[in-house]
Amino acid sequence: MRPALLHPVFADITTLPGVGPKMAALISKVAGPRIIDLLMTPPTGLIDRSRRPTVADATPGERVTMLLEVDRHEPPSQRRRPYRILCSDETGFVTLVYFHAKEDYLRKLLPEGSTRVISGALEDYGGAKQMPHPDFVMDPQRPEDLPLFEPVYPLTAGLHQSVMSKAMRAALRAAPVLPEWQERTWLEARKWPAWREALSELHAPEGAGAISASAPSRARLAYDELLADQLTLALVRAARRKSPGRSFRGDGAMRRSALAALPFSLTSAQVNALADIDADMTATTRMARLVQGDVGSGKTLVAFLAMLNAVEAGAQAALMAPTEILARQHLQSLKSLAEAVGVTLITLTGADKGEQRTAKLAGVAKGYVDIVIGTHALFQESVAFHDLGLVVVDEQHRFGVRQRLALTEKGPQPDMLVMTATPIPRTLALTAYGDMDVSAIREKPPGRKPIATRTIPLERLHDVIAAVRRALQKGEQVYWVCPLVEESDALALTAAETRYADLKDIFGDRVGMVHGRMSSAAKEATMSAFHEGRLGLLIATTVIEVGVDAPNATAIVIEHAERFGLAQLHQLRGRVGRGGKPGACLLLYKGPLGETAKARLSILRDSEDGFRLAEEDLRLRGSGDLLGSAQSGAPRYRLADFSAHGELLTAARDDAELVLRRDPRLQSERGKALVVLLHVFERAEATRLLSA
Repeated sequence: MRPALLHPVFADITTLPGVGPKMAALISKVAGPRIIDLLMTPPTGLIDRSRRPTVADATPGERVTMLLEVDRHEPPSQRRRPYRILCSDETGFVTLVYFHAKEDYLRKLLPEGSTRVISGALEDYGGAKQMPHPDFVMDPQRPEDLPLFEPVYPLTAGLHQSVMSKAMRAALRAAPVLPEWQERTWLEARKWPAWREALSELHAPEGAGAISASAPSRARLAYDELLADQLTLALVRAARRKSPGRSFRGDGAMRRSALAALPFSLTSAQVNALADIDADMTATTRMARLVQGDVGSGKTLVAFLAMLNAVEAGAQAALMAPTEILARQHLQSLKSLAEAVGVTLITLTGADKGEQRTAKLAGVAKGYVDIVIGTHALFQESVAFHDLGLVVVDEQHRFGVRQRLALTEKGPQPDMLVMTATPIPRTLALTAYGDMDVSAIREKPPGRKPIATRTIPLERLHDVIAAVRRALQKGEQVYWVCPLVEESDALALTAAETRYADLKDIFGDRVGMVHGRMSSAAKEATMSAFHEGRLGLLIATTVIEVGVDAPNATAIVIEHAERFGLAQLHQLRGRVGRGGKPGACLLLYKGPLGETAKARLSILRDSEDGFRLAEEDLRLRGSGDLLGSAQSGAPRYRLADFSAHGELLTAARDDAELVLRRDPRLQSERGKALVVLLHVFERAEATRLLSA
């Protein structure tokens, strides 16, 4: 149950004065439907009204606040003309301009002969100074009515800044004083205010620096958000450690057979990752481990060897891939190893129908099948396992902590292994995967050739097409990636369909196309044709980003590369050079490039280290979109920003661990206050774990 003292801020924003249903709908679009949502929406900027120039000193183009005398009103002679009010001080004249104005209202607001404090954006109109629709017109006897520093909030069509500011002031009045959940010594050392004061300083700033990420008020609120998150993850970890698991122990014969069938040895990084996994699987608690490795580092083999642990101990294993294409690809790459070891391996996807599907389901339910590879369809109600011991989730970033917990409900306390080929910045690993232990495979198997990466302006498109022709003539294959499926009036970018038509005219039937709007069957057919070498050039959107493997593909062209994030570009680049031949990545860009895009392409050209690129991506992009849309399972923070608050995240993790060691049920004075914090940030899973 949510504590009663929080009820006022979890009320609907329609309870605020002046916010009716129509305005509430607009505010909800940018903040959310409740008062707490409004309070957790930080300003995006600040209007400084502290500058008080004379008319002569005021510069058109700036926002100014001036003390002016109202000289005369000039109502429009024609209906569509603006209403003008001539004002002055001892140094010059300025005209206030109002469109669609009501004369009686303006004469009451600005009586002729009166003196007013007027604030707004100054413009030049035919050599004269004017101010259209001033933001504030105040009686100089009431200076407190004019905010010297006005926060700027995100808006939507029909929502004005003044309405948002008024709603925020009312929300602040509704905010209660809450028990302090932070350590006193920590607050004093940082010179941080209490929670309610921090909100007031953020939304009613007294200086330009008050809304910056490093301001004490913003830093305190960011730490609150990070602590709520880390405390939730710590509770999940604690619950997992208490949850009885199964110890998977065999004699290792299956693994020895698999390793003997390989034409190469494992890298030391793979050996270390397997040692971590083996220790987890032989323990009596449930494994929840993330294995992150760069493109082509051999994670799938590590996962297969881990699955053999479960099979050897008499259980089943399941590997979930994000697409049917990748599921079938895993089957192809692991089939010969499975046969060498003597384990039964099948795929189960949405494409399986009728008797074939029925037979597969029966084999899984009765335990005839040892390892099942499939998509998220594996976890539908119709799929029952005989004894699921290990769940492996491959490249499935869309799953957050709650979803990962749900995935393991198909068996009696199965272990879980999550794999990603998108190396994760440390800060994100502490959040999106903070409930898991982490292993990293930083080495690539011997024999992997470096990929030559070049940046080329779009004006040299003809040179790129000539390079593609040379590759095709040598019997090699090429990917060509476009950012859109079809042309858009809003974005001046080349679409896959347009590029496909152009290149098909040049190269004929050797060109295929695949994108996310195609049916699964059509995508499957095209990808199979490319994989089998019947197509030489594949035009695609980023649907090929994850895991698609064509050993004969030696080059990839990425059009409008400046539109992609570093991690995504690195993933795309990893599609080539997988068959032992040197690979090439051509980054086509449209200039002029901004500083961030220029830095991104330069870093990618100079490095193939996905771990370094992940950290650089975070630095360049901030925490708004950490690893592109594929990372939608990652937590979305409203107040915390990794690029500014990274050190606070580490402190929050340590704090959360220490709190639970001292007070695992959160029943001390600080513990009870921390429960309030969890409710403030709506960490329902944490409060459920506490009450379990």
